[in-house]
Amino acid sequence: MGIIDHISDLFTVSSTRKSKRKPMQTVDVKVKMDCEGCERRVRNAVSSMKGARSVEVDRKQSHVAVTGYLDAKKVLKRIRRTGKKPELWPYVEYNLTYYPYAPGAYDKKAPSGYVRDVYQAYPSTTEEKYATFFSDDNVNACSIM
Repeated sequence: MGIIDHISDLFTVSSTRKSKRKPMQTVDVKVKMDCEGCERRVRNAVSSMKGARSVEVDRKQSHVAVTGYLDAKKVLKRIRRTGKKPELWPYVEYNLTYYPYAPGAYDKKAPSGYVRDVYQAYPSTTEEKYATFFSDDNVNACSIM
């Protein structure tokens, strides 16, 4: 069987090209768009990218969401070619933060229901530990009291 295995190894077809495909992700971008023409230019520029699967543009919130197999830097670069100044989406939903009125988190320019994503809006680990220390959900809380 040694000869047959050797011959079969010589005639096997193996792909030497290993493509590293980017993972499917959603890139959220903030782009100031004033009119339908700006919106159309941004949508066409991004949707023509290789790997883009869907493009959602919300002109009222100045928000562009691109889903596909692409890199965030390339999306920003492509939008810059249209003459716009894009930046990665700096906001998170209001209900995802513990302290939405923390310094730097509340932003008047943010769309409704969103606050700026800053470090101060989330509790530190020690704060969280003390908050759950006397919680009703903590099984060991009654032994402490």
